[in-house]
Amino acid sequence: EFDNRPPPPWVLHRPIALAVLECLHDAFASGFHVDKSIERKLKSNRGFGARDRRFIAETTYEMTRWWRLLWRCLGEDGGEVDEGALWRLLGAHLILQGRPLPDWAEFNKLEKAKILDRRERSKNARAVRESIPDWMDELGARELGARWEEALHALNRPAPVVLRVNSLKATPEAVILDLKEAEIEVSRAPGLPHALVLKIRKNVFATATFKQGMFEVQDGASQKVAPLLAARPTDRVIDACAGAGGKSLHLAALMGNKGKILALDVHERKLADLRVRAARGGVDTIETRLIEGPKSIKRLAKSADRVLLDVPCSGMGVLRRNPDAKWKLSPEEMERLRALQADILESYSEMTKPGGRLVYATCSLLPSENERQVETFLAAHAGEWRLIEEMRNFPGEGGFDGFYGAALERA
Repeated sequence: EFDNRPPPPWVLHRPIALAVLECLHDAFASGFHVDKSIERKLKSNRGFGARDRRFIAETTYEMTRWWRLLWRCLGEDGGEVDEGALWRLLGAHLILQGRPLPDWAEFNKLEKAKILDRRERSKNARAVRESIPDWMDELGARELGARWEEALHALNRPAPVVLRVNSLKATPEAVILDLKEAEIEVSRAPGLPHALVLKIRKNVFATATFKQGMFEVQDGASQKVAPLLAARPTDRVIDACAGAGGKSLHLAALMGNKGKILALDVHERKLADLRVRAARGGVDTIETRLIEGPKSIKRLAKSADRVLLDVPCSGMGVLRRNPDAKWKLSPEEMERLRALQADILESYSEMTKPGGRLVYATCSLLPSENERQVETFLAAHAGEWRLIEEMRNFPGEGGFDGFYGAALERA
């Protein structure tokens, strides 16, 4: 006989709470990126159930996202990230989430009414309300004006999972059906031929569809970058800041696994990831090469029909995916990144053949990392380079991240 009673309400158990605290300590006291701290914790504790794992990951991300606001709700402006502080912050987060606090000694001194009152009073201070550093709020307002408020709202919402169907192996319709069999519901993304959006976040990496190379996880805004190159099947393409190669793989699919793609990066481990992904996706036109210094670039002068520069940036367009970047960035780091972007655009552009095309891209929404970098470069190379097309995706637009891309042509 079936038991038709509803399941008992989920209860927070102490080991789960401790796992969240350890992830946060790794991120805020030991300097790890929050995604890596969660990954380490979950890998070392295989015994956690799916619901517990989801709670650990989501709570760690949300507490990182609202870090400054949580401190303010405790009546503090930040402090030492010790065990006592982490327990208080977790308690404040649970209260703001409307969850009952377990009857644990660590929560005894928390006063719900005061925490809720402080949150209410924080609504008048934008940087606290949206939980960002003051310098970042001032920078965003200076560069984006009235749109900064809109951007902040979007950047504080959890990001959806977006897939890019590998057209070398599957169609969107086939992937939709395969994932449905695995009890994963997805929908088409308007305007993007190979993008699917998960209706409910689930682990897609465990599916046979993923293991067979039929899709990659790639945000919709990121999927708008590779088409800007207009790469042809006969082209030699250089992806000069390839990382783990999401855009290299997209380019290979757009080129029908023809031509040649040279993926460059300064980190060998990222290129190793790309080789694994390419093999899984049935791509054999990508060659990986480590950048060992300026000579690696100079040797490739005027050798590519298409060059992609997805340059290192602040990541201000993807803060909803990497909320700890809010606390790891600084005005000094912003200056360093802008100088690096200008240097890469100046020196790496030399790899483009006359008549070839270059795409400069970032996952930032700041004009100082985007349009102004391109304008400065074009002003310095008048008559040699011209702007063909720009792509901007504002955070939340289409449900996607903030991204920028500019296609330039060399005379």
